Amino acid sequence: MEGPGEAPGPQPPHPEDHRIRDGDFVVLKREDVFKAVQVQRRKKVTFEKQWFYLDNIIGHSYGTTFEVTNGGSLQPKKKKEEPTSETKEAGTDNRNIIDDGKSQKLTQDDIKALKDKGIKGEEIVQQLIENSTTFRDKTEFAQDKYIKKKKKKYEAIITVVKPSTRILSIMYYAREPGKINHMRYDTLAQMLTLGNIRAGNKMIVMETCAGLVLGAMMERMGGFGSIIQLYPGGGPVRAATACFGFPKSFLSGLYEFPLNKVDSLLNGTFSAEMLSSEPKDSASVEESNGTLEEKQTSEQEKEDSVAEAQESHHPQEQETMEIVSQDPEYKEPKERGSKKDYIQEKQRRQEEQRKRHLEAAALLSERNADGLIVASRFHPTPLLLTLLDFVAPSRPFVVYCQYKESSSTLFMLLAAVGMLYKTAGKRRGHQPQTV
Repeated sequence: MEGPGEAPGPQPPHPEDHRIRDGDFVVLKREDVFKAVQVQRRKKVTFEKQWFYLDNIIGHSYGTTFEVTNGGSLQPKKKKEEPTSETKEAGTDNRNIIDDGKSQKLTQDDIKALKDKGIKGEEIVQQLIENSTTFRDKTEFAQDKYIKKKKKKYEAIITVVKPSTRILSIMYYAREPGKINHMRYDTLAQMLTLGNIRAGNKMIVMETCAGLVLGAMMERMGGFGSIIQLYPGGGPVRAATACFGFPKSFLSGLYEFPLNKVDSLLNGTFSAEMLSSEPKDSASVEESNGTLEEKQTSEQEKEDSVAEAQESHHPQEQETMEIVSQDPEYKEPKERGSKKDYIQEKQRRQEEQRKRHLEAAALLSERNADGLIVASRFHPTPLLLTLLDFVAPSRPFVVYCQYKESSSTLFMLLAAVGMLYKTAGKRRGHQPQTV
């Protein structure tokens, strides 16, 4: 129950949240390939060598399967009963089948003509089966394999699913594992469990996994509690966090603080003037997060051209994940108005960011965090030994490193320190959990 003067927490899910709305972040799924996009009307999306628009998915439930029709329109796919095994004509073996390229009567020009007429992929596959002279002589297993291969090539079946930690983790690990330090989704699940991530906690996270770990923590906490993200460089990278599509209420408990100011905060020499030395122009950070509309447009055009040029050479190549917009306050140059208005807006945002940094510094200075998560490309030992001072006694911490040598070194150091405390008759406040 909320006390007087307290801000209300995040509201429970709305009954319509299971339906896709304009502006939502969704994940497109085709076979075992995923792609995160933002739903926008009349926005051209390229996925697995197919281009289409997302207008028709608005209003449908998550998990609905669509088929790409002529003109790039998505239509809900109707379920069709598969023929029973009794009606199939199959051979006993494939020993007499010769792959000479002459068994298919339909040529590429015929197939192209069928596509131009708007014939669905399902009907094209059926015609390929009927015009194959060797299909009925193949074994049942070979027939199923042939049908599956042709469906993958000619049927554009796409399922729209709601973003989640598991789906986004699988997506990044399959396509761009280097961006998440080769972290598997089961490893991320262990980190969330061992770190005791739950609603109402005050957590500290230092990660260089494109914001995937941060997004997973925010999803599990459900908008209750606070998270302080420590970042290296000019600003935090949250490209994966944006793919979750969290409501604005979740962002109220998210703070950020530069990693190069941690030592001064521990030494007591930190002051508000130090933040003025931070880079004023956050364009580079916005670009890395995918917030620049100009880059998004150029990437989309490049993606389309590459897909068309490589369709015949790389049929197995997966689609690059689309850059999604993250900052809802960002406006295109044509909408900014005059240069003076743009400068004022930029100064306002910088002042707001500076205020959030001071709030994060105040939270860190309390040194009573409920947990710490470290998952970065840097050596974990100096990071952990520095950041543990901000964690309250008897609170868990989790350290992830893709190199076992660095993890082993840290674990042996913590074990040695624990042994010294035990020998001296003192109680060790922190319990290490190294993944």
